[in-house]
Amino acid sequence: MRQNPQTAGRLRPIDLARRHGLSTQAVRNYEAAGILPAAGRTAHDYRTYAPLHAHALAAFLALVPGHGHGTATAIMQAVNRDDPEEAFRIVDESHAQLLEDRRTLQAVERALRDLGPGAAPDDASSPGGMFVGPLAGKLGIRPATLRKWERAGLVTPRRDPRTGYRVYADTDVRDAGLAHQLRRGGYRLEQIAPLIAQVRAAGGLEPLAAALRDWHARLAARGRAMLAGAAELDAYLRHAHDGH
Repeated sequence: MRQNPQTAGRLRPIDLARRHGLSTQAVRNYEAAGILPAAGRTAHDYRTYAPLHAHALAAFLALVPGHGHGTATAIMQAVNRDDPEEAFRIVDESHAQLLEDRRTLQAVERALRDLGPGAAPDDASSPGGMFVGPLAGKLGIRPATLRKWERAGLVTPRRDPRTGYRVYADTDVRDAGLAHQLRRGGYRLEQIAPLIAQVRAAGGLEPLAAALRDWHARLAARGRAMLAGAAELDAYLRHAHDGH
């Protein structure tokens, strides 16, 4: 990347810091981390920055909300070592992760719709719940599958004190149904476990609607932030290419 920090006007660390409400130490830390290009030095060894550094700092701070601090750092480091292809690859991977997160949300919503209002039925094969056989038959799976899900934390049946048999309460039936739908959608157990935990934390399917709305909002905010970050990164790349 062609650059000459001394040719386009000097900026002090405090000048960069004030624009973004940062400390001068933060600016120095960003330079040390490779987020900013190396600063110029005066005859007395004071750091001097140029408008190019201001563009770099603006790009980094714009990338963070959409991509996260670590990814934004990796993008800027790649650009500053004159490896834009690597920077673009990192950006693409981050966008791909956002798309995967959207697909996960859609899968959860489909699973919840498929469960329907009868997700936690009142009928049971034993007082207060269902045994493993009837529940497995209801879902069209083997009892061994339910036991595997139990080991993964997807369902937490209690034990009948008289027989020692597993008894699945209404919430377990609901969670097993949700897990079954997500498994049919190709999701792994380690992906399903945190989603089941969200359902439990929300207190059921109905309260989860608010969490799903928040999930949508956060994904939309990330998408918008990625667009804003891309604009600032493009501006930085253009200035770096022009040698300003």
